[in-house]
Amino acid sequence: MAKAHTENTNNDIEIKVKTHYLRQQSQPDNEKYVFAYTINIHNTGERKYQLITRHWVITESDFSVQEVHGEGVVGKQPIIEPGKSFEYTSAAILKTEVGTMKGFYDMLDENGRVFKAAIPQFTLSVPRVLQ
Repeated sequence: MAKAHTENTNNDIEIKVKTHYLRQQSQPDNEKYVFAYTINIHNTGERKYQLITRHWVITESDFSVQEVHGEGVVGKQPIIEPGKSFEYTSAAILKTEVGTMKGFYDMLDENGRVFKAAIPQFTLSVPRVLQ
């Protein structure tokens, strides 16, 4: 499919995020904090969409920022049919106990149009660090 143009948003894509601190994989003495995040991408619309690329902005509590770009997610470029969801789990490694992630997916609709599906900002935090 050819990419005709890029839109900023599309209300047909709903994104929910759950996070979990991975204590056994973390090494606080070495400034290594590992977090898993599970993302559910739900297509509420009447067309199918394909996730093409991802863009993440990861901000740590020391204000350092890392940007991550890449094709698909977890090695896939899923096609999400109307009324269906795609869910995956990935991980982030921070050097601080707290950070945030936000970003967007470039999605391709069945008419060849690309739009950005915003990923709402979420917090990665070691338990009991933030009250």
